[in-house]
Amino acid sequence: MRHDVLEDIFSRVTGARIFKNRDILRPDYVPDTLPHRDDQIRALGSILAQALKGTKPNNVFIYGLTGTGKTAVTKYVLKRLAEKASELGVPFTYAYVNCRQSDTAYRVLADIAESLGLRIPFTGLSTAEVYRRIVRALNSRRILFTIVLDEIDFLEKGKGENLLYKLTRINEELTATQVSLIGITNDVKFVENLEPRVKSSLGEEELVFPPYNALQLEDILMERAREAFYPGVLEEGVISYCAALAAKEHGDARRALDLLRVAGEIAEREGAEKVTINHVQRARIEIERDRVEEVVKTLPLHAKMVLAAVYILTAPNRNATTGEIYSTYKTLCRAAGLEEVTQRRVSDILNELDMLGIINARVVSRGRYGKTKIVKLSADPDAVVRALKEDFRVGPALSSTSNR
Repeated sequence: MRHDVLEDIFSRVTGARIFKNRDILRPDYVPDTLPHRDDQIRALGSILAQALKGTKPNNVFIYGLTGTGKTAVTKYVLKRLAEKASELGVPFTYAYVNCRQSDTAYRVLADIAESLGLRIPFTGLSTAEVYRRIVRALNSRRILFTIVLDEIDFLEKGKGENLLYKLTRINEELTATQVSLIGITNDVKFVENLEPRVKSSLGEEELVFPPYNALQLEDILMERAREAFYPGVLEEGVISYCAALAAKEHGDARRALDLLRVAGEIAEREGAEKVTINHVQRARIEIERDRVEEVVKTLPLHAKMVLAAVYILTAPNRNATTGEIYSTYKTLCRAAGLEEVTQRRVSDILNELDMLGIINARVVSRGRYGKTKIVKLSADPDAVVRALKEDFRVGPALSSTSNR
């Protein structure tokens, strides 16, 4: 009788007693308590509580590094506020939009419209028409409405700023309803680069979320682990190891939770009885590979082209200068039928890729020849090239250029 491989896998997973509820370790889960964020909850709650008096709260801009609790705190405060408003008979509601997932003005407006009960087709209407429908819907009721734009820096350039301007001015077109905005970003420079007219309206109030330290991350993980895992499943030291790894990476709670969850999943797939530090080490490698691919896939087209040039020049573990990268980038653009950007813009893109941790760029002095930037790939080259080749414009250009 033929050995049934799938039956072995199914038996191993269904028989494993690792997770009670793995969803508690996912980044979009909002727990009933948020350790070490009392100050931020109090600050945001104080601003938004004006809605309970029937007054429009100020617009708020929230920023801080990834995994510092910005989204969780915002959702938590709004959920509690909505419950209290319902108790008091105050007509309050809110819309949450993730601009990484809905990265065009049309999709953002469609998400806002759908939160008001409007049915918007995936395509086929102009953004102006969707906006008009939102205004009509808001004018037909008397409510306080808060719009959350999470990862606001992912909005498409140009059109995204026009959308923000319209949303900050929407109350001028409303009679009974009042709208307030909450913008959330990981990019502090995003606020600085906004047009003054948008910046002054959107940033009436600003909140900065500091990173967690290792002890705070350990508290967060302990609290989640109690609900997520069966008792005695985690080997001693696993939680503190996850917390220490995440603390090194700017105190990222999302990273710590992902490490613990993926380590548990690896243990479960193997049919192990306990989650060990070895499982965490392997989870770290798996997450890093996935993170690089995700980041590269979301890059703008010319950033992908610049990264492709870096890959071609530095994949065999060598360095490249800005001039070499720009020359290869132009060759890639010609192969893809694209008009190239300036060398100064490419230098800016290299700085952005450096900030993301995909490349390492350092300025070195060449004496009387001035300074130049030395660049090398710091992410997994295989993960980078896999993600680049998924773009139908970059993949063929990358293949044709690297084969020369």
